[in-house]
Amino acid sequence: MKELGVEVLSVSTDSRFTHKIWNEGELSKMVDGGIPYPMLSDQGGRIGTVYGVYDEAAGVDIRGRFIIDPDGVIQAMEVLTPPVGRNPDELIRQVKAFQHVRATGEATPSGWTPGAKTLKPGPDLVGQVWKVWKP
Repeated sequence: MKELGVEVLSVSTDSRFTHKIWNEGELSKMVDGGIPYPMLSDQGGRIGTVYGVYDEAAGVDIRGRFIIDPDGVIQAMEVLTPPVGRNPDELIRQVKAFQHVRATGEATPSGWTPGAKTLKPGPDLVGQVWKVWKP
């Protein structure tokens, strides 16, 4: 994600020692070189509580991902239960869409990909989106 100018952090309630063992014993066998971003320990769930993903009864952070803009504002979030895998391609598409919106002020329609048609928000577009955008 560095090529997109994005910083990625992983956070869980596991200790840094557990992260090290998991990275060396399992992740490095699936991802060449292991996990390519910092893994932060949230023992006690303080970070998870702030983001609304800490399960106090289980003592764990539920899987979530957050896209936070340069101003520190959450632009998107997704929370999934462990049995459902995440889609890195969709995450990258969304990051590119948020970056495009921030840079241009245009809106990206559903399923937008870089280079595809965008919408220019304004009074003329209200009630007329169906004329301009055909998926």
